[in-house]
Amino acid sequence: MPIADRIARMHAELTGWRRDIHAHPELGFEETRTSDLVAAKLAAFGCEVHRGLGGTGVVGTLRAGTGAQAGARAARTLGLRADMDALPIVEGNSFEHRSTNHGKMHACGHDGHTAMLLGAARYLAETRNFDGTVHFIFQPAEEGLGGAKAMVDDGLFRKFPCDAIFGMHNRPGLALGRFAVRAGPMMAGGAFFDIRVTGKGAHAARPETGIDPVMVAAHIAIALQTIVSRNAPPVETAVLSVTKIQGGDAYNVIPQTAQLAGTVRTFSRDLMTLIEASMRRVSKGVAEAFGATAEVDFRFLFAPTINDAREAEFAAGICAELVGAQNVERNPALIMASEDFSYMLERVPGCYINIGNGEGEGACEVHNPAYDFNDAALPLGASFFARLVETRLAKQPA
Repeated sequence: MPIADRIARMHAELTGWRRDIHAHPELGFEETRTSDLVAAKLAAFGCEVHRGLGGTGVVGTLRAGTGAQAGARAARTLGLRADMDALPIVEGNSFEHRSTNHGKMHACGHDGHTAMLLGAARYLAETRNFDGTVHFIFQPAEEGLGGAKAMVDDGLFRKFPCDAIFGMHNRPGLALGRFAVRAGPMMAGGAFFDIRVTGKGAHAARPETGIDPVMVAAHIAIALQTIVSRNAPPVETAVLSVTKIQGGDAYNVIPQTAQLAGTVRTFSRDLMTLIEASMRRVSKGVAEAFGATAEVDFRFLFAPTINDAREAEFAAGICAELVGAQNVERNPALIMASEDFSYMLERVPGCYINIGNGEGEGACEVHNPAYDFNDAALPLGASFFARLVETRLAKQPA
């Protein structure tokens, strides 16, 4: 792998930073220690440091050459993004750098993403082998809390304009030294829903005197499964999963209310809108058929992650330079999980890629209490970010 010697020599430091972050995980919008660490590193590298976007977000800015001067910004500015938050999981590992915050864990590799981007920032600050402006964007609260949207709403791209933006996520099961990138849709948009069914409470021995909301909820759960199969176009991919049904507290009581909850995933906003409308219609109709009522709370949380075709080709080319074309999957399978980097991609063209976290025995999936980021990937990820900048913002002939 043609990793820059300077980055290769940072490997031990990158590992130290990553493991320190892993040992001190923080949940979304609570990343005060992590953002302090990031801001201190960026300042030490010589970056301009900006804090507070989206709550605990940090942006480091680095300028070099004439492309960073006023009036010369066109096609000379890049954004690079990493996420910082952990998950509410009790870690099951016993290694030395395991979580010291009980019930919180870096089970998705955001510690590794942060360390890789810090490594790229340090390298680029030391070498200045580019002509333009780079914004290193460290985002809070990716795990379902809307950190990317919060940064965008706080004026991220107004304050730090970017001609293109790139992000990266590790993928367990993909071999170390491999990348995956595709143009167009890559990850699904996501929504959460809650449905509250109101019936009429009664004694369980006399169901005829009440309206059983548990029975209604069960029928709604079954009916909802027809939406994807009978309302969504067969050529489009969607998932509707009811993950929770709750109702009642006693064996001999028909409760007054019952609740359903779950998630929807699609690769287009239009299909998400169709499914939401269908869910409201089906829930209301089924409930009324039993004499009950149903209220639907549908929350669209993640836009689909859609890579710009030009930027995906550019990113894939950088990956091929690093590991060889044979180690770059140009058309990987669509991912039904969601990623809120999508909100940034809706504002600025860019690309989101996967980097291999290892395969075979020990390649634990993310969101698992046994997961750990593979430190061997750190120099490769940092090199990807650095090479993006050196290639897109290459120094111009005098």
